[in-house]
Amino acid sequence: ATLAAAQAPANESICDYYTTAVFKNNTAANQLTLLTLLVNTAVIGSYSPSANKSVVVPGILNPNGTYNGTPVNLVPYFSGALASTNDGGAVGVKKNFLDGGGAAPLMNNTPANDMTSNQYFLLTHLYEFFGLLLGCSEVGMTGYPAYSGDGSMYDVHKFMVLDTAENDYFITQVALSAQSFGVAPADITKVGAALNLYFNNRCGAPVTVVPGMGNLTQSICTDASCPLAANSNCTGQAAVAIPSGAASAPAASGSAAATGTGSAAAAGSSGSAAAKPASAGRVGSSIAAGLFGLVGLVVIA
Repeated sequence: ATLAAAQAPANESICDYYTTAVFKNNTAANQLTLLTLLVNTAVIGSYSPSANKSVVVPGILNPNGTYNGTPVNLVPYFSGALASTNDGGAVGVKKNFLDGGGAAPLMNNTPANDMTSNQYFLLTHLYEFFGLLLGCSEVGMTGYPAYSGDGSMYDVHKFMVLDTAENDYFITQVALSAQSFGVAPADITKVGAALNLYFNNRCGAPVTVVPGMGNLTQSICTDASCPLAANSNCTGQAAVAIPSGAASAPAASGSAAATGTGSAAAAGSSGSAAAKPASAGRVGSSIAAGLFGLVGLVVIA
């Protein structure tokens, strides 16, 4: 793979443009590879020899993250230290999303060491979700499965009760990952604007992010400190208690070892159930598309 260059043209999606720029051929396999590189780097930090070494990506799973001087540790949401996963019940449950080998398989450009772990489902749904939102034309075709997770990012993340610093840190990792692979500043700005508009606020009115799933609630920033969306409608988005922590979290299978940037995803990060951190949400859905998710507008097709 080679680094990309200029900004995507107005008549081509971000995904299609950069797949061609990096891999020359805009195939389903290459689109999925591009999204795998982008997502894995955002999650564990800089690791790929194909990336620009001058752009340091700390990673979402860095337990020592900071945003504008505020400490941020998202690991407990992934390690099972917090009862923050929406499994369809009235309260959040603890679930280990580092059970497929932690960082090691991600450094090999794969989602997990198996195809049955929580980690595998989380990462593959992230590839699909971001591929959809970035306008990958081959999503749903042979070689690049369609997104089949939950269409409401609010439902996925509501028991996490994420605050602004946590969301901003997450979005920053996505931006740095894109920058490290040569995505132009103007395109990164479009992605960031979409993430902030649809997810980084409280009580956003229902909107369609996943085509075919209808208008659904998408706000991921739900802590009381989060700004209200301009079109706020809190109906069906009641305040949720901050997730309870555990003295010791279930250890992730395999090492969530440090990446080249020193981002150590916590195989068990047992202690740090302290501050709230960004996770995966309902099984079968996405991490913050959250973690991270650029909405249909980012498709810019």
